[in-house]
Amino acid sequence: MMENIEILGQNFSLHPFGAMFWNEKKMLLISDVHLGKISHFRKYGSAVPQNAIAENFERLSRVVDYFQPEKICFLGDLFHSSLNLEWDLFENWMQDISAEVLLVVGNHDIISELKYEALGIRIYSELILENFLLTHHPEIRKNYFNLCGHLHPGFKLNGTGRQQVKLSCFYKSGEQLILPAFGEFTGNYWISPNVGDQVFVITKKEVILVY
Repeated sequence: MMENIEILGQNFSLHPFGAMFWNEKKMLLISDVHLGKISHFRKYGSAVPQNAIAENFERLSRVVDYFQPEKICFLGDLFHSSLNLEWDLFENWMQDISAEVLLVVGNHDIISELKYEALGIRIYSELILENFLLTHHPEIRKNYFNLCGHLHPGFKLNGTGRQQVKLSCFYKSGEQLILPAFGEFTGNYWISPNVGDQVFVITKKEVILVY
């Protein structure tokens, strides 16, 4: 189950996988997939399950199939590191994508732009659409609403006793909405919202407004 929100007269659908669909633009927004991170960690001995790589691509395909976007915009850190076997998997994945693909470059996106351009992916340092500023790092700029990633926001839900559940989330505050990390094994930055902020936690099946 998704949550639908309105920002500056535009309608957005928040998906449990951590993606956000901009209805009027028919644009799918995804941040911090960190492809290549699992292979990078496994190379140096970390006990990360191999099937997690396939799960990232399966989730990408499922969310694209669901929304059928005309454009897919990755808000940075599409890849975690230099080229490894996951780049080949990404090239194969791109062969089935008919939507225009855009990448707003993040701090981990160190792979040559020529590699992306060869796949038809357009590269940007930032994007301005209507009154929205699309970036990787959170940025407050006068007269714009910022859609971004980078922080991998998460929220701790406290229950009775000492029970606590930690979940990734969409975090909306003031003139900004930070998307959760889409990729597996990316970690979280645990937020402490202020009055007036909104926190939409994500589970495997739904998005829930909790603050």
